[in-house]
Amino acid sequence: MQEVLDVMLPFYKDKFGNPSSVHSEGRAARVSLDESREQVAELIGARPDEIVFTSGGSESNNFAILGVALASSSKRRDIVTCEVEHAAILNPLKQLESLDFHVDYLPVDNAGRVDPKKVESVLTESTTLVTIQHANSEVGTLQDINVIGNLVQKAGVLFHTDAVQSVGKVAVNVNALPVDLLSISSHKIYGPKGVGALFVKRGTPALFSPVCGGGQEKKRRGGTENVPAIVGFGKACQIARDRLNNGKLEELRKLRDLLRKRIDEVIPNVEYFGCGKNHLPNTLSCGFEGADGEALMIALDMEGISVSTGSACSSGTGIPSKVLSAMSLPLSRINSSLRFSLGWVNTLGDIDFVVKALAKAVLLSRRKSS
Repeated sequence: MQEVLDVMLPFYKDKFGNPSSVHSEGRAARVSLDESREQVAELIGARPDEIVFTSGGSESNNFAILGVALASSSKRRDIVTCEVEHAAILNPLKQLESLDFHVDYLPVDNAGRVDPKKVESVLTESTTLVTIQHANSEVGTLQDINVIGNLVQKAGVLFHTDAVQSVGKVAVNVNALPVDLLSISSHKIYGPKGVGALFVKRGTPALFSPVCGGGQEKKRRGGTENVPAIVGFGKACQIARDRLNNGKLEELRKLRDLLRKRIDEVIPNVEYFGCGKNHLPNTLSCGFEGADGEALMIALDMEGISVSTGSACSSGTGIPSKVLSAMSLPLSRINSSLRFSLGWVNTLGDIDFVVKALAKAVLLSRRKSS
């Protein structure tokens, strides 16, 4: 996004000061860093001192999970999560299991939702953390964070949510959400890649820091801050906040619903995955009976249309989607799936173009399969 790039460029040239330095260039960089922290905080209703800058969503998730677990007492070594979490949640949990932590992986229903009662049922005096995503990256399902978080906090357990997919696409206010830790990523809201943040609620016990160095980020995360990227991240948050406040969210939802309507009009035997009522406004996950998802993705890519057969981080591995598998879908339906992610720049013309190309690709794939 040009507005984001414009605010970043001076920090690669004339404004190259280190925000930890006390000279004038360093102090100027610190002012810009603090302003960006305020912009990120305003997007989610946080206080600026509750925002810790990281290298992205993956580090934020790792920081939350490892930070809580490795700072916990030896008596609290149980963690609760669910089967449809991102790899940036599941992989650090696997590391902790090798250190004798116990992890409960809760199942989801056929819409990809976790039953809050199941979360409550596994909480014990040994539970140190519950981490449940806010929105799923593949099917767009929103979890009932309010109910889950209240149950978790009532039990005296810390609650983390991966909100990388939801922040900037739906209203997120940490003052209204019962969360202690919340992860954000810049590039999901048109900011630069390689930067993100972890919201750490005031009063949260000190976290173990997986990045040790100087006293940056109030000694919570070492290393010189990536000022150009953080400034771009802050600008992206400001733009996202303006869009949410100006009703653009409903416009995006209508465009997504139109895509589904047009698909149904021209392509038979289409199945949609996820929770229709509690859902991201920009995500459409669907399966085309008798077609091959990989073939459809390649055909659309040749038309300049970027879609995915699963989450972008694991697409192309040839491994069936863990999310759709956890939703109890058979392999044949998983292999026929595509995920469409709409953005603020998409138009009605884009919808018509995509549906026309998709209908052709589905017809050819079904003929080949038969």
